[in-house]
Amino acid sequence: MKSSAKKVELASVDDLFSTEEGRADAQREKVMEIPLSELHPFKDHPFKVKDDDAMMETADSIRQYGVLVPAIARPDPNGGYELVAGHRRHRASELAGKETMPVIVRDLDDDQATIIMVDSNLQRESLLPSERAFAYKMKLEAIKHQGARTDLTSAQVGPKLTAAEKIAENSPDSKSQIKRFIRLTELIPELLDMVDEKKIAFNPAYELSFLKPEEQQMLLDTMDYEQTTPSLSQAQRMKKFSQERKLSEDVMLAIMSEEKKGDLDKVTLTGDTLRKYFPKSYTPQRMQETIIKLLEQWQRRRQQQHDR
Repeated sequence: MKSSAKKVELASVDDLFSTEEGRADAQREKVMEIPLSELHPFKDHPFKVKDDDAMMETADSIRQYGVLVPAIARPDPNGGYELVAGHRRHRASELAGKETMPVIVRDLDDDQATIIMVDSNLQRESLLPSERAFAYKMKLEAIKHQGARTDLTSAQVGPKLTAAEKIAENSPDSKSQIKRFIRLTELIPELLDMVDEKKIAFNPAYELSFLKPEEQQMLLDTMDYEQTTPSLSQAQRMKKFSQERKLSEDVMLAIMSEEKKGDLDKVTLTGDTLRKYFPKSYTPQRMQETIIKLLEQWQRRRQQQHDR
């Protein structure tokens, strides 16, 4: 004869006597003071942490007031914690002589951690093009892993979003601009550094990213030889020749040796050249004022000769 008794799960003593407030508090994230030595940087972190003036100001603030906004980290399987957000605060805390910093620890998978890491930095105004480029690339890949085209919106509600469109929702850049930034990751490091240093403008850099790595290296050598950087028009023509498999060293040299329109209207006199015609006591400002006066006198004489 089968027993009609049903299995009954008994609550633990702790569950019986815990309050709803206590159970909610157990689920709430806690801020922990974690030793700086136990916090490791995020793998392939695209944002540069520099000991610049802004970092020194942050260190001074932390020295005086402490870290006001906790960092975010996740447990590291190899020990300690992997920082997700708060790399600059971590470095500033080191400079301030602190031993610990406040951290919220979360269990995050790689994609979740990447998205938080990128989003926590993207709103900074001082981002370098290379930082924005690699950050967008990392977030794009993370969203694609999560199924960007299947779980972002319902077909009954509206069109499904691409990964780039999803990034653009919480970004200062448009979908097309995000894709253009990501193209910069195809540049060799030396050219990308020149973009960060504003030696190469963004639009020419985007066109140059379509050159093969060996062509980019050849361009680097050509720029060094010609002591110039490509204009947008020059970059576009080199891209076209590359796509047609006609970009040889001679072709590149011919393009890069052209005189740019701006150079045709520009005359440059070095300080050493001008110094030969002025007393040593003359400052650059006084030299400039004197040159302008001489040019004005010369212009008046020419006008007088023309009127005769």
